[in-house]
Amino acid sequence: MTAYHDGSIRLAAFVTAGPGRPGGWRYAASESGWLDAEYYKHIARTLEHGLFDMAFFADILAVPDRYQASNDSQLRYGALGSLRLDPVVVLAIMASATRHLGLASTRSTSHYEPFEVARSFATLDHLSAGRAAWNVVTSFQDAEARNFSKGEQIPRHKRYDRADEFLEVVFKLWDSWDDDALVLDRETPLFADPDKVHYIDHKGEWFNVRGPLNVARPPQGYPVIIQAGASDRGRDFAAQWADVIFVSHDSLDSAKAFYRELKERAKAHGRDPRSLKILPAATPLVGETKAIIDSKRQTLSDLVNPHAGLSTLSYHLDVDLGLFPLDAPLPDVEVPGVQGHYQEVREATARDGLTLRELGKRYGSRYEGDFVGTPDRVADGLERWFREGAADGFTISAPHQPGGFEEFVRLVVPELQKRGLYRTQYEGKTLRDNLGLVRPQSGAWRAQAAKKHKVKEPT
Repeated sequence: MTAYHDGSIRLAAFVTAGPGRPGGWRYAASESGWLDAEYYKHIARTLEHGLFDMAFFADILAVPDRYQASNDSQLRYGALGSLRLDPVVVLAIMASATRHLGLASTRSTSHYEPFEVARSFATLDHLSAGRAAWNVVTSFQDAEARNFSKGEQIPRHKRYDRADEFLEVVFKLWDSWDDDALVLDRETPLFADPDKVHYIDHKGEWFNVRGPLNVARPPQGYPVIIQAGASDRGRDFAAQWADVIFVSHDSLDSAKAFYRELKERAKAHGRDPRSLKILPAATPLVGETKAIIDSKRQTLSDLVNPHAGLSTLSYHLDVDLGLFPLDAPLPDVEVPGVQGHYQEVREATARDGLTLRELGKRYGSRYEGDFVGTPDRVADGLERWFREGAADGFTISAPHQPGGFEEFVRLVVPELQKRGLYRTQYEGKTLRDNLGLVRPQSGAWRAQAAKKHKVKEPT
């Protein structure tokens, strides 16, 4: 197939500002520093030493209570959303400890306002000298809606309509300052040129925002945009707007099919497919010998209670899996939540004949497939996915923090470098530079928006 990358693997790190994996936080080598700034600084330095493109934080705006109509399993087992710090604040801490590492955080278009998101990420981009990224999500859980004074979530068919307009407003706000608007002339005096700072006067279905932003245009023009939608509408939204796509697959074949489809969708939106970086999830379990790996895998698996994994999966699917027998397969269900996760677990269930109990154990650990083994075997798996057209790089999760990242940097990164697949130094100063992405000129978003619907111009 056509090569859509430059021959160099891109790496993001999926970091959790909380315990994350229900077995990982119990592992003896795990550290419990989730409320300690030094914990995140150490992870940031480790990732920068490994020349990662960015640290990526997902976010949850509630303690999930979808499984068995209770948050008991989340809190008891330290599952996905049991504790989550505000990732933008964490990234500010990590920015102070690094010079090159990209800094990516989720912010929901369902519960935040465009002005506050534009301001937060413009601020982070300035304070990090051009390393910020925004993971755009449309929230789906009623538990999250109830934390924002809403009785229920926005209907599925409306979430991306709101997100489309949300992005337009954010881009307008980032563009409300010309690149040279901040003059800082003490003698004249002229702090900022009023002719180069503009009201946006946006009036739309969801938002009425006057502007301008009270932060100068970001160093990257626009912070990097990340998206993870897997439904048909989500894929089209990602192909239209995203610089980076985060996705999860259970097989190489499904990853290749997704990669081809999203690159084609990007072309249909008039984009160069190489401007869209697809970084599927990978959770390497690496060790110096097979015996070490087997011991780690068994220990980590033994630490996962099936209810912990099912609680997390219930959150992702927005389906109470506690209603179904543990020793029967996952049934066909209507999924209001994340379609990609449902496709992934349906594929695994059908292929391996898993019961719901077994699926819960696996979903809470997920140490299978091409990314488990000695350093050369893990590098083999990453290289295969990369060369066979399944990925432009990977979003690396650690089986436990921070040790899983330390092991990957120490053992796998040198192997990738030896094969000529990975950088030996950072290429540029900003995250866009290091991802091989151009800096957008003011107004560049309009070409992307026009592919979807006519953009309302300011009056």
